[in-house]
Amino acid sequence: MQSSFHLSQLLKSFIMLGVAALATSAMANSPVGQWHTIDDKTGELKSMVVIVEQQGVIKGRVEKLLRKDADQNAKCDKCSDDRKNQAVLGLEIIRGAKKASGKNVWEDGEILDPENGKTYGLRLTPIENGAKLEVRGSIGPFGRTQTWVRVPGTN
Repeated sequence: MQSSFHLSQLLKSFIMLGVAALATSAMANSPVGQWHTIDDKTGELKSMVVIVEQQGVIKGRVEKLLRKDADQNAKCDKCSDDRKNQAVLGLEIIRGAKKASGKNVWEDGEILDPENGKTYGLRLTPIENGAKLEVRGSIGPFGRTQTWVRVPGTN
């Protein structure tokens, strides 16, 4: 009887580990997590953005400004929507992206560049097993892709 109990407990433990591994793998291949943005000109860390998913919709905010010369009190004075004159720290820069059917891509949202106040169409694509995130901002056929790097030790 006792060996049956231990076997049952062992089986439950393996199942729980499998579920945890699947959940971790799913998180690693999604844009959800903490990301370092990289300055296009200098190649230095620019900021840390936290991306979350709520009811199937992705949103992201600036958690930290990391450039050594960054104004920690900067406002989005060039924004023209509800984010106008809001602090860049804590600012929601990603809105409304959803996972594309059958693909490992999130799209149909928007991304805001707080430096120029412009919003762009958005596509997020996790790459390298979720270690990096291709962030594509575009207006019509024109756009630019940045590669963000997952903050070490986070999912």
